[in-house]
Amino acid sequence: MQPVITVGLDGSPESLAAARWAAEEAEKRRLTLRLLHAWPLLAPEPAHAHSEVDQNYWAKRLVHTARAELQARHPGLTIVGSLVADDAQEALLQAASESELVVLGSRGLEPVESYFLGDVSMPVVARAERPVVLVRAETRVEGTPPAPAGRVAVALKLNGSSDDLLDFAFHTAAARDVPLVAVHGRSVPLHARVPWGVDHAATDEMTRDAQRELSKALGPWREKYPRVDVADSIRLASPAKAVVQAAEGAALLVVGRRAHRHGVAPHLGPIAHAAIHHGRCPVAVVPHD
Repeated sequence: MQPVITVGLDGSPESLAAARWAAEEAEKRRLTLRLLHAWPLLAPEPAHAHSEVDQNYWAKRLVHTARAELQARHPGLTIVGSLVADDAQEALLQAASESELVVLGSRGLEPVESYFLGDVSMPVVARAERPVVLVRAETRVEGTPPAPAGRVAVALKLNGSSDDLLDFAFHTAAARDVPLVAVHGRSVPLHARVPWGVDHAATDEMTRDAQRELSKALGPWREKYPRVDVADSIRLASPAKAVVQAAEGAALLVVGRRAHRHGVAPHLGPIAHAAIHHGRCPVAVVPHD
């Protein structure tokens, strides 16, 4: 199977925003776009059937309408539709194993909306073998120009291998021809706090140590992608807070999660949770060792 980006379609504004984002990304990466709609009650295709009795009419229409819109916007892009008779979560997890990237719609910041996000998107993000991007519904007023392309931001913990995360972030920045900023958050420990604030000598040393670690991690990737304009940012704040701050003004925020290990229940860490629920830009969650 040729490399594809798969987007999950369910007809919601969020999934349509995800499809538009995925189409632009597929065009930049020169990949095929796959529009996936999963429905357990999808009927087998008969050899001959009239449209008025086609039980899959609305499912086909959903995919066809999205494909027609995206093809008009991206006439050179190869787009394929895919109807799957399966539970959406299982279908998307299977698609993730076959795709370079899976793109899903993400619902808002309100507590109730965040609860419903967990129905499909969160389990897929936590279990997928490949990166998953979550995209919110578009809020731009009709007739206004689109926002200019922004930077890619990647959140790094620096306490383990970041190669998978940096590979994805640098490749994406290169494909988009935009800058990349690597962000590391480090909470100020109790011993560095004083009654009037913080011990600046201690925080300066923390910042220098983090800067050295970050530069070491970025070094090989700067050499591999010399055309990517790279900046780094050390924030003396909790990693979760730092990642939300990094999302402001970014076109894409890239965060990691530990890859699922056999016998361990899949889960997302606090940084990924903060990014998904509070970051306002699209968020890519990349599994890594």
